[in-house]
Amino acid sequence: MSVPDTKPARKPRRLGLVLPFALLILAVVVWSGFWFWTRIQTGDRMDRAAEALRSAGYEVSWEARSIGGYPFRLNVTLTEAQIREPSGWAIATPRLESEAFMHALDHWVFAAPDGLTFTRPQSGSVQVNGRVLRASLGDTDRKPPSFDFQGLDVIFAPGPGAQPFALSSAEEVAFHLRPGPEDQGAMFLGVTKGQAQFSGMFARIAQDGDVDLKWDAVLSKMSAFDGTDWPSAVRNWALAGGMAQIQEAGLTAGEAMIGVNRGQLFVGPDGRLRGTLDVTLREAPEALEALGAGGVLPPETADTAAAVASARQGADNVAQAAITFQAGQTTLGPVAIGPAPRVY
Repeated sequence: MSVPDTKPARKPRRLGLVLPFALLILAVVVWSGFWFWTRIQTGDRMDRAAEALRSAGYEVSWEARSIGGYPFRLNVTLTEAQIREPSGWAIATPRLESEAFMHALDHWVFAAPDGLTFTRPQSGSVQVNGRVLRASLGDTDRKPPSFDFQGLDVIFAPGPGAQPFALSSAEEVAFHLRPGPEDQGAMFLGVTKGQAQFSGMFARIAQDGDVDLKWDAVLSKMSAFDGTDWPSAVRNWALAGGMAQIQEAGLTAGEAMIGVNRGQLFVGPDGRLRGTLDVTLREAPEALEALGAGGVLPPETADTAAAVASARQGADNVAQAAITFQAGQTTLGPVAIGPAPRVY
């Protein structure tokens, strides 16, 4: 009996082995093309945005730009970058680093590892350095956008010929801006363990203690906050009925303290604040007398305001009062203590 011939085994098909690698290579090629296209588009958008700002009267420049981060990020680094708006406010940094993930190009993170300099229109420049100086920006299609800034172990140094800045250092400086419902925006500013820059009057108030600041407010009519520069944007916002509703605010300098219980603030046609703040004052007579001794307030004004604060002060050295900004003046109760703060 003979054994039947067996069919020769077929050669294994290599398609199943090669196909995954081919698809992977194709995906890498497509993704690489998309990344490089996005890189080019990012540079073009930056150039167009800078040119639009220049046409509106801004000064925008950088010495060099590099864009990297392949394959999953976009990293944009500018050297000697600066921007100045028409009214004179400016910011500059030797090196600005920014980063966004490819899946979230509407959210950018920034860092200034070599510090930055901001310029005040009338008061000159301030050099800012810190262990951490970083920010983030998102929701750029909304008003206001989402913006966060954090500085840790920050040092402030006025530039040559510049007027002093309120702080010489701070353990932390934080600023947050958020869009909200019903055309609103939320703004928070905080300073933790700051050291006063001034000598004399401010030092007497702070008594070499820490300066802590908190400002939490809700802003209305944010869609109207628009203009070619800061003054025009604030002016348009004010004309539309925009205001700041204070949620929580306070300033502590040594033993002296001012806490805002509630209040509403507007900006008048003269660019100065208007509105009323209901405040709690601690060690107010001493602080007002220091303002008079330092020449910030006329001595007779300081004495009268101190007497008002003393009359309203309880056994715990705490007084309740109203600070009003009206007709270009700031009043504590019935006493005018100086001009209202200028917004623009």
